[in-house]
Amino acid sequence: MPKRFVVTASEFGDLPRFPVGSGGLELAEALTAAARRLHETDTPHSTLHTAVRLAVRFMPGAEHAGISVIERGSRPHTGQRRPLAWTDEVVRSVESRHGGREPHPHWDHLWATPVARIEDSEADGRGGALSAAGLRSALSLRLRADRRRLTVLTAYASKPRAFGEDATRIGRLFTAHVGIALDSATVREQLTEAMRTRDLIGQATGILMERQDIDAASAFESLVKASQRENVKLRDLARRIVDAHGTTTG
Repeated sequence: MPKRFVVTASEFGDLPRFPVGSGGLELAEALTAAARRLHETDTPHSTLHTAVRLAVRFMPGAEHAGISVIERGSRPHTGQRRPLAWTDEVVRSVESRHGGREPHPHWDHLWATPVARIEDSEADGRGGALSAAGLRSALSLRLRADRRRLTVLTAYASKPRAFGEDATRIGRLFTAHVGIALDSATVREQLTEAMRTRDLIGQATGILMERQDIDAASAFESLVKASQRENVKLRDLARRIVDAHGTTTG
């Protein structure tokens, strides 16, 4: 289960808000600053955390933001969504409404197009949940997509028609940077975990060599066979052996 984040407004103070109507140079500078912040993150979780903070400061008209993953169901307009990061409880409540099974009023479009907007939730027959939460406008941008899963960043505002063409254009540029940073953080996390796993298995192999007076190849083979026999991941079995050895020697 991915970690979830609540980001308080006090965390926004050091992030300058990007002004509507700024020129190309200002936009480039703001994107560079945003990209730098995103690439300073260490894990996918912290990337998501930073992205929702930046979205509120960077995207014109945005007052709230959230990132959710949507699992496609077996029938049209079905499935489940899970909020991953949000700026406040208003967003969390809307994006996890009814356990994440109630259809979101506009996310279905994102399977076919990178952008979906709600101009005024009070005038939209499907925007009741947003309207009830005091959110009149929404701009959703696709971060990742495959056949079964969609990751979406959505900016919200209390005013109707808060997101125009500028917001959409800037939002698409911003989410491109978020996607790249998220991919980079994912690769770094996977490499770090692979290194930790390798070291853990090496320690477990050494312990078995000492206990059973066998060579490295035989110890590793014994570890693999035990993993298969007990239906336990090799990493988890290795951790169990290392932890038990530490307790015994301690």
